[in-house]
Amino acid sequence: MINKRRSTAVLLGLLATTALIGTPAAAADDETAEPPAEPPKVELVLDVSGSMRARDIDGRSRISVAQQAFNEVVDALPDETQLGIRVLGATYRGKDKKQGCLDTQQIVPVGPVDRTQAKAAVATLRPTGFTPVGLALRSAAQDLGTGATARRIVLITDGEDTCAPPDPCEVARELAAQGTRLVVDTLGLAPDEKVRRQLLCIAGATGGTYTAAQSADELTGRIKQLVDRARDTYTATPTVVGGSAGCDNAPLLAPGVYTDREAFAEHRWYRVPVRPGQELRASVSVALDRPVNPDYGVLLRATAPDGRELVRGVDAGSGRTDVVSAGLRWSAAEEASPAPTPSGVQAARTVCLVVSNSFAPRPGTQVTPGMPVELTVDVVAASPAPDGPDLGRGWALLLLLTLAGLVTGLIAGLLTRWWVATWREN
Repeated sequence: MINKRRSTAVLLGLLATTALIGTPAAAADDETAEPPAEPPKVELVLDVSGSMRARDIDGRSRISVAQQAFNEVVDALPDETQLGIRVLGATYRGKDKKQGCLDTQQIVPVGPVDRTQAKAAVATLRPTGFTPVGLALRSAAQDLGTGATARRIVLITDGEDTCAPPDPCEVARELAAQGTRLVVDTLGLAPDEKVRRQLLCIAGATGGTYTAAQSADELTGRIKQLVDRARDTYTATPTVVGGSAGCDNAPLLAPGVYTDREAFAEHRWYRVPVRPGQELRASVSVALDRPVNPDYGVLLRATAPDGRELVRGVDAGSGRTDVVSAGLRWSAAEEASPAPTPSGVQAARTVCLVVSNSFAPRPGTQVTPGMPVELTVDVVAASPAPDGPDLGRGWALLLLLTLAGLVTGLIAGLLTRWWVATWREN
């Protein structure tokens, strides 16, 4: 027991020392990191057209479920996030389609949120008119303005656009082509195939996601996840890249953040140059933007060009249920160094990154386009982990263990003899 306690104390001491050694480096990274140029910006765009009166979500109207979700999201909103709210089909009660298709207003400007004002503005909404989704998207992009960081629109609707032109898919493509660094995520409140196809098109054109919300909890949870994602990813807009079916013709990636789409049960390949003395760090996240079977996983591997596996990634949970992630680290020091070039500089070796998934769609789930993939690549100076404490090898280790056993047995025998003698006297 004494030896066990001492061993435990030594182990805890070593762990504490390791933690203390690692702390200054992390602090140094925090000190040198530059703060983002502007806070994350999100605009929620809510459909308030007449169809939102339907009572088919948990026995409640669609608008009441959306209002509850908005209130809960506003209460949980991170302080640094700037939020705006725009509505469509909320004011015009007439039948003049030309006038009704101009019906979109921003009821909360993009900025630090006054929670009381925002919830009061949403509470007064009543389902009224037409569904000018395309015009609302174009106006929401103007509300968010331009800047160096990515901005997000979260569109919540139960119906197809009834006012085209402008067609919402064309508006989304137009915004993406302008390089506006804008992502549109869509949430569908009605199980309608035409609506689903349109919302998938909008999200796909801007690198966003589509989700069907069939309950109040699903809608609230999904909006919170999207707002949190805006906070997590707004400082870097991913570069669109297309992975290949093999390493030979895979795109060559520099350090950065990339976005791609991967079909169900597919393997996509990318290449990264790594020089001796450098370490490759990579992570991948796949968004669950549609129903899938419960048994699934994501795998990230680094391989040599000949297919030999160098390292296999491990799952890296982010705390969100809408994203599955994995990451890996690999150092060029782990392999034999390539021959130096004529200039005397050792050439970089090519490492192939392979993203694989085991997703399987549920019956009736759309399989195209593929699942949204975000790949982060970094190449830094190698930082090998410190060696653990070495207790020795071979005969030295055997002698140490033998002596420890003899001492432990001797002490145990003496203590037992003393205890028996004391017990007999008493």
